[in-house]
Amino acid sequence: MGHCQTVSVTSEQQPTPTHGPDSDGSPPTDDPTAIDDPTAIDGRDDTGAIDGRDDTDDTDGPDAAGKPSPTGGGMLRRMAIDTRPLRHASFRRLWLGQGVSFIGFQVTSVAVPVQVYDMTGSSFWVGVLGLVNLVPLIVFGLWGGAVADHMDRRRLLLVSSCVTWASTLILLVQALAGLDSLGLIMAVVALQAVGFAVSSPTRSAIIPRLIDRPLVSAANTLNFTVSMVGGLAGPLFAGVILAHGGYAAAYGLDALLFTVGLYAAMRLPAIPPLGDVAGAPGVRAVLDGLRYLGTQPVLMMSFLVDIIAMGVAMPRALFPELADTRFGGGGAVGWLFASIAIGAVIGGLISGWIGRVRRQGVALMVSIVVWGLAVAAAGLAHQLWLAVALLALGGGADLVSAVFRQTMLQTYAPDEMRGRLQGVFTVVVAGGPRLGDLRAGATASVVGATASWVGGGIACAVLVVIASLAVPAFLRYDTRTATSA
Repeated sequence: MGHCQTVSVTSEQQPTPTHGPDSDGSPPTDDPTAIDDPTAIDGRDDTGAIDGRDDTDDTDGPDAAGKPSPTGGGMLRRMAIDTRPLRHASFRRLWLGQGVSFIGFQVTSVAVPVQVYDMTGSSFWVGVLGLVNLVPLIVFGLWGGAVADHMDRRRLLLVSSCVTWASTLILLVQALAGLDSLGLIMAVVALQAVGFAVSSPTRSAIIPRLIDRPLVSAANTLNFTVSMVGGLAGPLFAGVILAHGGYAAAYGLDALLFTVGLYAAMRLPAIPPLGDVAGAPGVRAVLDGLRYLGTQPVLMMSFLVDIIAMGVAMPRALFPELADTRFGGGGAVGWLFASIAIGAVIGGLISGWIGRVRRQGVALMVSIVVWGLAVAAAGLAHQLWLAVALLALGGGADLVSAVFRQTMLQTYAPDEMRGRLQGVFTVVVAGGPRLGDLRAGATASVVGATASWVGGGIACAVLVVIASLAVPAFLRYDTRTATSA
């Protein structure tokens, strides 16, 4: 329940696999994993996909190098979000399932804290929900990534999604029964976090097995954008539903919408590990993943710059105070909280250029610098519209950085490590904003809200430049020549 849900992405692929950073894109014909679904005829699912891929012609779009085709249609078409991955039936189902189910998830994300506050009258217990949510995300995010490297990812996605769905059904039952049990709600929130922590890295690790390398960034952009749309629509629906239907209606809607995502996951082909799998998905496997990460400066930097962006610059803990003291209260706080997501949605809609960027290390650094400076400028604004516009600019930059980080991880890391590294990604994305909330609140108590807000944005921009310059391999990272160390 929170910021981290946007990392839950899934997709379908084109022909020509790229199973690792050094792959030439053509698996050997005797590869036993070339046919993923043992129940399919000739290795194809109902979409005609081989090894999870759809045999979809893409001659009318940008070529494999990401260059616009002669029939591109001008600047507007080049800037518009790249929808080529939606041509593939499995990705289209998963993308739609992700978008629909995430709206319901966000409804529950609002309903649970409101119900807890209604029961206890205490913001303390509402805050405890964050801790109850975060601990399973960290533990099971790392473990779930290791499991995803050791078993069929489709099966693991289905099992973990069912855990999440079951937790929503329990919330629905307790609301219908009027149990008003704080302990039960906390336990269910923890169970829901377990399901999400396992399903999120699993979904993300599936993408490079399904989509050809040039389309990975486009698929990630589509998924991040639809998640942001859900992040906007879900709370709006929640407000209406809670006002007129109550908690049971909110949880019931979530349970209903989640079935769309379950159906999409069921229609995936089997996605077993590539090659022989050694060991078991336990602590040793997690440590092996962390050791591998320690040998990859580019991947390490992709995580570090995200921690800097969220942990140093995220200002949302200051929104209630500034909305009341500077912007006159009322609906100002809602606009502040929505502003970053608004910018991310707009950024996603005009993201067609992202897939053509090759120097992704430099681009990632620049996008986080823009995020930090936009946040700092918003902290100085005394008109609500200007603060919202600047935070929206930062939200657009944040979406761009998220796409580059996810794409670098999925295309740079070898398949046998992707699940574990996606688990680390889940932990970083979950923990970064919460560290930012702690940093902003603690700093504001000492130097004031404005200094905390502005100082965090400036510090973010400076730190990310310093960190990037300290790791030349990160700035040299080029998708045309990238191979893991």
